[in-house]
Amino acid sequence: MEVIRLDELHAFHKLDRDVFSRMVIDLSRNPGESLLVMALWLWLEKKNSHNIMVRMQKESDFMVNAIANEAVSCLNCLSSRNFFCPSTENLLYTSSVLGKDLSLRFFYHNKHTVICEIKILLKNICARAFTDILQRILMGSTTFVMDMPLKIPGFPHPTFGNINVVPRSGDYLIPIGGISNWLPTSEVPPDDRTLFLTFSRGFPVSEIEVRELFTTIYGNCVESVELGDVTSDEEPMYAKMVLPSLSAIDYILKGRTIAKFQINGKHVWARKYERRR
Repeated sequence: MEVIRLDELHAFHKLDRDVFSRMVIDLSRNPGESLLVMALWLWLEKKNSHNIMVRMQKESDFMVNAIANEAVSCLNCLSSRNFFCPSTENLLYTSSVLGKDLSLRFFYHNKHTVICEIKILLKNICARAFTDILQRILMGSTTFVMDMPLKIPGFPHPTFGNINVVPRSGDYLIPIGGISNWLPTSEVPPDDRTLFLTFSRGFPVSEIEVRELFTTIYGNCVESVELGDVTSDEEPMYAKMVLPSLSAIDYILKGRTIAKFQINGKHVWARKYERRR
């Protein structure tokens, strides 16, 4: 297994570290929120092939704050269940950095994909590349207490979960797979690619009908269907449908919490599956 030293990782992410330091030290922004902002910017950088961090280094404090505030609006959009997204809500400052138009509606319609991929960036990059900066801010010390997790304000986050930030020495070795392959397919488990379907009482829907409904509308998008457990004299009232990707869930829900369908005169309601805690 290939590995990389922590100090080599810091050198690789020098630009990112400079921008993060500027936000939490020079601009006194909230460190937990700034971690999420950085993960969002890294995600945009990966998706759009624009070196956002280089542009950020050249921008004024006003612009960095303005772009960070737009990122917070995006994060709030992703976290909200009942967010109203006006069609003209453009992210003007972020768009200027990207060189292309970007709006809150984009995040609203792709929320499940973006949330999952931000979680992976938080774990693989942010929790490792900014640890010493966080310790200096949160504990007021440059002397590290090794191997003791830091308490990050705002985490566990209700949408993005927890983050494990543990100070390590510069020669600490990190498996390189999770860094170079920042979004491995194997890191998106079936539960995160699942829709929860419910049916009307007295109008059961079969597995064949579920498959027919969604493949007719969206093409070959169904990986598996599992009807709810019932006794021999009962009818299933729900099902779990696994899709091949997170983007398929966003394509079907289009930012809605619940989407309504109909097949053979029977109603089907679909929403993102959430594991019971």
